[in-house]
This record gives sequence, C-alpha cells and structure tokens, in this order.
Amino acid sequence: MTGLSLRDLSEADFEDSEISINVGGFKKKMKSNTLLRFPETRLGKLLSCHSKESILELCDDYDDTKNEFYFDRNPELFPYVLHFYNTGKLHVMGELCVFSFSQEIEYWGINEFFIDSCCSYSYHGRKMEPDQEKWEDHSDQESTTSSFDEILAFYNDAAKFDKQPFGKVRRQLWLALDNPGYSVLSRIFSVLSIVVVLGSIVTMCLNSLSDFQIVNSNGNSEEDPRFEIVEHFGIAWFTFELAARFAVAPDFVKFFKHALNLIDLMSILPFYITLIVNLVVESSPTLANLGRVAQVLRLMRIFRILKLARHSTGLRSLGATLKYSYREVGLLLLYLSVGISIFSVVAYTIEKEENRGLETIPACWWWATVSMTTVGYGDVVPVTTAGRLTASACILAGILVVVLPITLIFNKFSHFYRRQKQLESAMRSCDFGDGMKVVPSVNLRDYYAYKVKSLMASLTNMSRSTPSELSLNDSLH
Repeated sequence: MTGLSLRDLSEADFEDSEISINVGGFKKKMKSNTLLRFPETRLGKLLSCHSKESILELCDDYDDTKNEFYFDRNPELFPYVLHFYNTGKLHVMGELCVFSFSQEIEYWGINEFFIDSCCSYSYHGRKMEPDQEKWEDHSDQESTTSSFDEILAFYNDAAKFDKQPFGKVRRQLWLALDNPGYSVLSRIFSVLSIVVVLGSIVTMCLNSLSDFQIVNSNGNSEEDPRFEIVEHFGIAWFTFELAARFAVAPDFVKFFKHALNLIDLMSILPFYITLIVNLVVESSPTLANLGRVAQVLRLMRIFRILKLARHSTGLRSLGATLKYSYREVGLLLLYLSVGISIFSVVAYTIEKEENRGLETIPACWWWATVSMTTVGYGDVVPVTTAGRLTASACILAGILVVVLPITLIFNKFSHFYRRQKQLESAMRSCDFGDGMKVVPSVNLRDYYAYKVKSLMASLTNMSRSTPSELSLNDSLH
C-alpha cells in the first residue's frame, strides 16, 4: 500500500532513503533529509502524507511502485528549486521573468524571503518595475489610442466630402484651412493668420501705454484710432477664418466640439459681446454698470494667443502633455501643498512676534509659496535666525519637490512632440484622389497603418502588464 511505503520512508534512515521527483520530464532523486530541512514546502509536506489522496493534493500524479512523484510544472525552473533545497538560498538569473519565477516558487511553497541578498534587490526592483511603468505609461497608451482614433476620424471626415455638393473643392479648402503645411495655399493662410494674431496682441499691449493713449475733451482716455482699425481688421479676419472653416467643415455638428475651433470662437466673442453691451449702455444710461463688463471682456483678447496652437506643434504638444500628465501635475500640487502648509506654520510660529509681514498664517502661505517655487519676490522675508534657517529648508525642499515630477512631465512632452510630428507628416502626405469614393473603410485603416506604422510600435506597451502570464503559459505548454 502507498501508506505503508510512505510510513516506512518516514521512519527510515533519512540519509539513505530517496524519493524520485519528475517535473515535466525532468527526473531527479532527492534525499528525504534534504527535503525535511524545509517541512513547510510542497516537497517537504509530501513526506508527512499517509494516503494517496493526500499525496495527490500536493502533486499531479504518483507511482507507488517506483515511489515517484509527478509534477506538471516548468522543468527549466525546477533547477532553481533544487538549488534552494541544497543550499537554502534562492538565486534569480537576469534572463528569467520575475513574475513566472515568483509564481513557480509560490507553487513549491518557497517564500521570497529565501532569495539571496545578491539577487534580492534586483528581483524586487524588476518585480515592481512593470507596475510603475503601467502607472506612468497609462496616459501614453491612452494618447496613442487617441491619436489612432484622431487620424481615422481625419480620413473618415475627408471621405464625407464625396457625398456632398462641390465635395472635391470643399475638401481641398478644408485641408488647406485645417492642416497648416498641407499645401502652398495652407502655408500662406497660416502665415497670414499668425501675423494677424501677433499684430492683435501687440496692438493690445501698446494700447495700454500712456504714450499711445488719447485724452478726449472730458479728460477721459480713449483708444488710438489706429489701434482701433487694427483691432477691427483682426476681428474681421478671425471672423472670416472661423466662418470659412465652418463652411467647409465635413460635419457641422462636430465642428464646435473641436478644441481649436472653440478657441477661435472665444477669440471673437468678447468683441461682439462688448459691442452689444456698449449699444445697450448708450441706449439705457441706467445700465452704466454694464460698461465694467465690457472692460473685463476686452481683457479676454489676450486669449487670442491660444490661436497659435493651430499653427504650432509645440503648443499642441504642451496641451496634450498637460492633458495626459494629470497624475504628475497632481503629485506636484500635492507635494507643494504639503510643504507650504508645514513651512508656513513653522514660519508663523517663529516670526509672528518679530515680523509684521508674517503675523498671520495666510500671509505665511504666500511667503512659503514663493519660496518653495524658488520665485522669491523678497516682499516678505524672515528676520530671525530660526526663521532664516526655516526659509533655507523651505527653498531646498521646494527644489526637490519641483524637480521630481518635472522630469516625468518633460519626458512626456518629448514623447508627444515626436508623436505629433509623425501625425502631421502622415496627414500632409495623404492623397485624396478620384479613387477616394470607392475605397472601403478597411483600406483606410490599412493606408493609415502604412503611413504611420512607426506610431503603432508604441501600442506594444499594452502587453507589458501580462509578461509573466505569457511566459508561464509558454512554459507550461
């Protein structure tokens, strides 16, 4: 009986008795005393079994005539288990998948605590690295998917013109207006738009100087007529630009869902709202307070600088970086908030009786903010020795707090900038000829994949979360 065989084995001289282990075809005879050094492991527990049912709970099969135990496991990893039983230490080679190795030693009942010091640091570091990369690159995967959808939508929008009146002409105008650099016409239009935007911003800045202001008979300052002409020309150009893009848009419903089109709309709305407000104020003097609203709206002209994002790869990359770096930005704000809270309270405690500029905690918040961000206006400074030491610690902590997340954000910006350049190159190289009408949608995807195949390489990052599963499945089969 099996029970007698095991009982006899457990009562025999352990130095002479052996059991046969068969792991996926890899056979090895092991002395029982070696296994009993680690009774909590799977092989150690086998020696305490007294029935075949208890044995089969620990192994896949058992031959009581040969006293051989069968395990359907990876035979390439079992030598590491043997080395553990012989030396009491685990070693992990650099080419091994740490997740597959972790699952294997867990199956054999071996704790990671037995990994030798020479391999422990590298092992645990490699084990944590995929989770960190997944956390850091999750936004990159989202952005790659977003880019894939974006360029597919680009081709789908271009195909919609085939079913519309004057489709070919409108498609060429749409490509010229919405894709700077697509053709000579689009480059000329882009340069004119940039010049008008910059001219509008410069005019607004010069208009704030007293040398360019005109005083009327009532002693009130008025806008220089020359600047007013430039302003009206800019508004006319921006309105024409928005109306032209809307007229040749492939989908009127989705037009204002695009961020750049919303920026174009917001750049001209303040002017027209101001015009309506002024007309209302002139007709109804009792509504004179609305004039303040007009003054606020005039200041919103500065947001016209965002129109340059349509013509600047860097600005669009910056926007994408901020969009997909919310974790890093959140960490930066969290670190700053913690540091500001701590140092402001410390400075308040030290300086409240000696420094009137730091006699309240909110005032100390301002001081800690400009100190941790290394701005240092110098409007409020500590005067005591302890306060200056606190300020030194605050500045050094601010440098460390700001530098850590900034590196991650910069790396993301570099990634988005390269990706945006590739997308623009793919869009500019497209050719919508007469065959566009008969090209099926699946071929559009193939055409996109051919044009920007280098972008698709980043999609392989999606497989990083399952390397151990793939390795383990391959080893088991």
